[in-house]
Amino acid sequence: MKFNFDQSPDRRGTESVKWDLYPGTLPLWVADMDFKVAPAIQQALQRRLEHGVFGYELVPDSYFEATGRWFARRHGWEGISKENLIPTTGVIAAYSAALKATTQPGDKVLVMTPCYNAFFPAIEHNKCEQLDCPLSYNEKQYIIDWDLLEQKAAQAKVLLLCNPHNPVGRVWTREELLLTAGICQRNNVFVISDEIHCELTYPGHDYTPWATLPEEFVQNSVSCISPTKAFNIAGIQIANLFAANPQVYKKMLEALHKNQCADINVFGATALKAAYNEGEEWLDQLRDYLFHNARTVACFLEDELPEVNVLPLEGTYLMWIDCRKALKPNEPLEGFSERFAKHLQETVQLTLSPGSIYGKAGEGFMRVNIACPRSRLLDGMQRFIVGFESYKNNA
Repeated sequence: MKFNFDQSPDRRGTESVKWDLYPGTLPLWVADMDFKVAPAIQQALQRRLEHGVFGYELVPDSYFEATGRWFARRHGWEGISKENLIPTTGVIAAYSAALKATTQPGDKVLVMTPCYNAFFPAIEHNKCEQLDCPLSYNEKQYIIDWDLLEQKAAQAKVLLLCNPHNPVGRVWTREELLLTAGICQRNNVFVISDEIHCELTYPGHDYTPWATLPEEFVQNSVSCISPTKAFNIAGIQIANLFAANPQVYKKMLEALHKNQCADINVFGATALKAAYNEGEEWLDQLRDYLFHNARTVACFLEDELPEVNVLPLEGTYLMWIDCRKALKPNEPLEGFSERFAKHLQETVQLTLSPGSIYGKAGEGFMRVNIACPRSRLLDGMQRFIVGFESYKNNA
């Protein structure tokens, strides 16, 4: 079956965070897609809806079986089962509970910045100290500074990892993950791996689940997974926390109950099973469409606005753009991303995510959500060019 990603429903006036928080602008910011879900998911939810009763539900064995089959087939991750997978309300809930289970107030939690901004409040709410290990930016891509990571790991209790990485679009290689795991093992650092973007990778860049690393590394870790990002069902709130170590599993289950996020949405299991059992063809066509969206943005801006540096997108549907050449003479870098984002909203009615919200290492950058019809994306890029030039030339 051929799916049409060139069309999408009108989301304005539907209480959409993406579309209704900043009315009157073209929103290419928060990470959800404008595409309708796979028909199999919509049909499964409709069947569940027609039952008409939405009380508390058990999580069926078929839920764990669907998840296990999916990850074994797609990613070579064997062994997911009811005994090591804990359903929860979302990936944020999963890693927040994992932090509760593995830290004490005052412990240091290591993050590779710029990184997903929801990491920061999770660390703060668990009364831990955030320890930044900025990624090294070489104008072409971001890489891990291994000496710095070793130095920082010596001070940390936990590494909160983004795999694939949001917002810089890296898909960590197996070799990079093995080096990271070795550093964490030497320094007795527990690893919490957020892998919500795992399905969204592009040619030449394969997702490596942390849980497929050697067993000694997996035992001192948990992985947070969900179909919500790839299948555009974030509002349904469904995710899983994987713990191979039985003692770790027990601690995670207790923490999820303490955080009161161990019960899942009544539609969650239905949506997950439909996605993993029947959504593969839709997902493969989506990935191809997003890959060409990324190429469209990169080529368009290279031709029309070579002053910006568009980072190659290996994974996610979030492009990371270096906009620092829009800085005016003597303008400080600090606060630039917020000022530039505000300018784009006010002058060309375009909403992007300012890079500074992902940590100091993101200052000067913008994050662009490309998960929309290509015509809409090109409209956004044309607006971006006009906004860039007007910002730069407005003394």
